[in-house]
Amino acid sequence: MTQDPYAALGLSKDATPDEIKKAYRKIARTNHPDLNPDDPAAEIRFKDAGRAYDLLKDPEQRRRFDAGEIDATGAEQAPRGYYRDEARRPENPYTQSRTSSGGNPFGEGVNADDFFANFARSRGGSGDGFGRGTSGDWPGQDTRYRLAVPFLDAARGSKTRITLPDGSALEVTIPEGARDGQTLRLRGKGEPGFGAGRPGDAFITLDVTPNPDFERDGDDILVTLPISIDEAILGGKVPVPTVTGAVNVSVPPGASSGQVLRLKGRGLKGRSGKGDQRVTLRIVSPPKIDDALKHFMEGWRADHAYNPRAGKERS
Repeated sequence: MTQDPYAALGLSKDATPDEIKKAYRKIARTNHPDLNPDDPAAEIRFKDAGRAYDLLKDPEQRRRFDAGEIDATGAEQAPRGYYRDEARRPENPYTQSRTSSGGNPFGEGVNADDFFANFARSRGGSGDGFGRGTSGDWPGQDTRYRLAVPFLDAARGSKTRITLPDGSALEVTIPEGARDGQTLRLRGKGEPGFGAGRPGDAFITLDVTPNPDFERDGDDILVTLPISIDEAILGGKVPVPTVTGAVNVSVPPGASSGQVLRLKGRGLKGRSGKGDQRVTLRIVSPPKIDDALKHFMEGWRADHAYNPRAGKERS
């Protein structure tokens, strides 16, 4: 991902939340991998835009990024001057000279044996301080991978396999409701250890591919549902997509564009249960206005005209 999420969306830092959303949706529509199967650059733009939007749509995360507290991936940033100040601290054992500490490279008051013993405990090993037993046992190294996951596979949960550099395959279970950037830990699936040393772990970071039909907001799913004029006026049952398949939703008579319907428990699995699906209605006129519809509306307007902007117009 580009280090600047604003650049990934083609925006400046003073962009409004609405501008951020519109820019993301435009890029997602034009660069979706399904529409550009032979264009790797489009897929990269698609993924970069998705990650950028996930960061900037959250006001608190956007504030922290703008303030330099987190980077473009959401990881914490060290305060400015942190490493310089740490290096200059007089009590820092690694900045003590050998002369001032009597030849002790760890500094005055720091016992080398204690240092290595603590290091061994932190590595889970014993014996010589490097996670190695007295017989020469070494733990295996951890390995890290990135895995692209389709939005619906992350939403529903799934199993997949990744091919490792040596040609072997590793099975990965994607938990239901997995998030973009989430890291999975597979214990014992890293590099093998030496001797009796335990194998390392494998860490899999997920790159969840955005879906043009669904948008995630916490554990809720957001969708836009186009409805016809007659469905808006008369109401009725209309099919709407969910992450587990289409269901019928009841559109109330007299529905308006922008009206939101809520489907309880149709969202994503979270720590406190499942979220909801929020359905925003959008009235779509017929592609062609024929004479019958035109004459009907003219007659209706003559006797029933109303102003939906009443009270909102400027005086």
